Amino acid sequence: MARWRDVEREAPDLAALVRAVFGAGTNKTMATLRADGSPRISGTELAFDAQDVTLGMMPGSVKLRDVLRDPRVAVHSPTLEPPADPTQWVGDAKLAGRLVEAPRPDDGPPGAYFALDVTEVVHTRVDASGEALVVTSWHPGRGVTRVERT
Repeated sequence: MARWRDVEREAPDLAALVRAVFGAGTNKTMATLRADGSPRISGTELAFDAQDVTLGMMPGSVKLRDVLRDPRVAVHSPTLEPPADPTQWVGDAKLAGRLVEAPRPDDGPPGAYFALDVTEVVHTRVDASGEALVVTSWHPGRGVTRVERT
């Protein structure tokens, strides 16, 4: 299992960028898989701690049913409108992986709690020239890759 601490250790600059972009707003978007295999998009909140990316779900929610059946998820950072100068955009970030049951926090409301077994971390931004999209990603066992698209 790749934990957030592994990402921070192996890719500290990328981890800091991704954590900052996710921290720019409360509401994130999570994709789960329905019973028929089609995607479901739901709002969610998550937290980063020293070890893991964690999140909770309300009892009986459809996204909880989805992840109990198939724990694969993708989570997108809050969507922030880019400024007039695209080179000043902080970018967006995505996490993907499998949810693993985690203990309920002492101050947590009733529900199900999970930690993310991270399989992918991605940060996308516009380069300093404003001419290319820069996609930086991390995968366990592969490390950091950077691709520019024009």
